[in-house]
Amino acid sequence: MGSTDGTRIAYDRYGEGPAVILVNGALGYRKFKTMEQIATAVSEHFTVINYDRRGRGDSGPAGPASVQREIEDLAALIDAVGGRASLWGYSSGSAVALRAAAAGLPVEKLVLYEIPFKTDPTAKFPRDDYAARLEPLIAADDRMGAAKHFLRNVGMPGPIVTVMSLVPQFKRFGANGHTLMFDYVALGDENMHGSPLRADEWATVTCPTLVMYGSKTYPSLKHASRSLADVLPNATLRELPGQKHAVKPNAIAPVIAEFLAGSPVPASRSRQ
Repeated sequence: MGSTDGTRIAYDRYGEGPAVILVNGALGYRKFKTMEQIATAVSEHFTVINYDRRGRGDSGPAGPASVQREIEDLAALIDAVGGRASLWGYSSGSAVALRAAAAGLPVEKLVLYEIPFKTDPTAKFPRDDYAARLEPLIAADDRMGAAKHFLRNVGMPGPIVTVMSLVPQFKRFGANGHTLMFDYVALGDENMHGSPLRADEWATVTCPTLVMYGSKTYPSLKHASRSLADVLPNATLRELPGQKHAVKPNAIAPVIAEFLAGSPVPASRSRQ
């Protein structure tokens, strides 16, 4: 399928029913096992689109980082499934989904898992110079270097990053290192330095939205999810017991399906 600028966007289609599009996070791609398992589980009652964001997997080249291009890609996918769809965003993919809804795309519902805004002023990561140090790595097409830089800036110790870079699975993620600035610009520099989110930035996101985080995830990600739920006009906040940032498909897929089907999803008792 071609996007507005002609870039090829590769996707897999599962099931039949109302459409939901899965938006992967930083370094992710559609053939990642977790995304395939979630797509399969949710497709029992929905048409699920699992796609490669531009520059990744089988999709066309990324080009300069642009939120508008990613919104156009989602618009083309929505057109391909009949003109309306819900969006599920994982990690920084949540920011892409959120931007698409804010731009007025025909989004029925949003499901957002652990959007990585930096809203906690006490959080150490990402460092304030993250983007400035990332840009020259991307300019040099040092994809693995960019991926390692990203992992260090989400708090992973250097020795673990070194070991991980030798694992075949990580090399597949590392091949997408050149796309990391897309994630950063989708999140927005203004949302990455420990300041409160602005309600006016998201005032047009009026569709029903489920904001989730895992009970065992990083405190900064809990803070970001709670902060986002507080400023969205029509959001429910949900904590998934026992889950970390690498959420298990069998824990999240039923919650996604219930929310999209219109079943009540209990909110967390506290936003503190």
